[in-house]
Amino acid sequence: MRSIKFLTALLFSFLFIACATHSSGPAKVSDEKTSDSLSIHARPKLVVGIVVDQMRYDYLNRFWDKYSEDGFKRLIRGGYNFKNAHYNYMPTYTAPGHASIFTGTTPRFHGIIGNSFYDKNLGKSVVPVENDSVQPLGTKADAGKRSPKYLLATTFGDENRLATQFRGKTIGISLKDRGSVLPAGHAANAAYWFYGEDEGKFISSSYYMEDLPQWVKDFNSSGKVDDYLTTWETLYPISTYTESGPDSTKFEGNLNGKITFPYDLKKLKEDKYGYTIFIYTPQGNSLTTDFALDAIDGEALGQDEYTDVLTLSYSSPDYIGHKFGVNSKEVQDNYLRLDLEIARFLQGLDEKVGKGNYTVFLTADHAGVEVPSYLISKKIAAGYFPTKQLRKDLKEYVKNVYGVDSLISNISNSQIFFNHKEVRNHKIEISELQDEVQGFLLNYPKIAQAYTRQMLEHSSFTDDVGLRVKNGFNPKRSGDVAYVLEPGFLSYYTYGSSHGSPYTYDTHVPVIFYGKGINRGQSSGYIEITDIAPTISALLGISFPNASTGKVLSEVID
Repeated sequence: MRSIKFLTALLFSFLFIACATHSSGPAKVSDEKTSDSLSIHARPKLVVGIVVDQMRYDYLNRFWDKYSEDGFKRLIRGGYNFKNAHYNYMPTYTAPGHASIFTGTTPRFHGIIGNSFYDKNLGKSVVPVENDSVQPLGTKADAGKRSPKYLLATTFGDENRLATQFRGKTIGISLKDRGSVLPAGHAANAAYWFYGEDEGKFISSSYYMEDLPQWVKDFNSSGKVDDYLTTWETLYPISTYTESGPDSTKFEGNLNGKITFPYDLKKLKEDKYGYTIFIYTPQGNSLTTDFALDAIDGEALGQDEYTDVLTLSYSSPDYIGHKFGVNSKEVQDNYLRLDLEIARFLQGLDEKVGKGNYTVFLTADHAGVEVPSYLISKKIAAGYFPTKQLRKDLKEYVKNVYGVDSLISNISNSQIFFNHKEVRNHKIEISELQDEVQGFLLNYPKIAQAYTRQMLEHSSFTDDVGLRVKNGFNPKRSGDVAYVLEPGFLSYYTYGSSHGSPYTYDTHVPVIFYGKGINRGQSSGYIEITDIAPTISALLGISFPNASTGKVLSEVID
């Protein structure tokens, strides 16, 4: 009996231990998998940030029916589309836009306050990527003397370099120098941009390397540039382009006097533009795609366990928009052709990196206004602002008030810069001068708002316009008074489109995420362009850019 009880007890003990081991064993394995998953973070092999220069969000809707299935539609249907994404600062220009996308903050902190800006220490205007202390590579022209010298913040590419002990690469590519240098950041392996004129090459600077890689030299000597000196005709019959205006209007600029299809690029090159003709045509987009695909091979991007970053900016849409205007046949054809370039690039990623191994986001550095003269013809309030006349009138006004004609040093990027040395020499109260100039501006025709430095440094704003001006105001680099024009007004030619304002026609851009780690969906909720960098950083599990002020778009990656 005792032996039976003993055996029964022993059996129950064995079963208990077995059950406990069985239940705890898988739990332990599951915990290990969860831990590994969190630490590995399911990173993509390659992150690609695509920026389309001067792309309004409504171009996605306007030309939707004529897009292919494999370009913009593939990104939207397979990714996450934000329909209400905006820039949260002014001025909405190319250099600040590219810097803001990749740093996750505004000019207030990253310091790029314009495509050029007045350097108060040097007493002259500077380009925010120029650097005379570096040497050009691939050319002898000063266009190669470029670096992120003026960028005050890190990019997510910089942070990825740090996180991978510099094993993950960062490469920047664009036709524009500012479209490649600023997104790539400080620690990039390379940034490449196009130099036209009589050379037609992708170039770089000694900031990044001692010499161009062989694959870049091979590309430049391949003859691909000359192969694109073809005729720019519409992709489809021009009669089907019902989403844009007539082919010939007074609201368009021209290419050497020509404003209608077709455009003979070889002739335009020889007659006036040199290889710079590519920036005004969709062939510039094709050239950019070719170079980017070669970069993936040449730099072995996305080929190991360390995430690489490729920044790719399509510059031609901006030049075409400036030249011909939002409502032109040229702009429509450019976007239909760009759609095919996006499709070709995605196909290249599929083949070279592998489906499911990469993450892409697509956005724009700013949008653009309808040509004001066109709006006027349709009885819509719009017009042109005479900045040169303002400069003359303001200087004369200040001279009459203070008896000094040298108190204004510069007017640029909708900001007034004082000559502080002269202000001190004449013992003028700076706050009084700010108020005086603000009052003058508020009474000046077609100026809607004016803000003093004191207001922008110390006041909070509840209205979007005031907040956007504040976000674009860098305490060290910006001026003493900023102003905003009335909606629909700009300082520009009477043809072609431009940008720079805090209004929605300049701030509303696409933001689409696609690929590894990205949920499918869409949202009409308001987001800001500065949300992109922290979202990518969260996806990669790395530190956010050091001045980031945006938020993580959790619905995209959770």
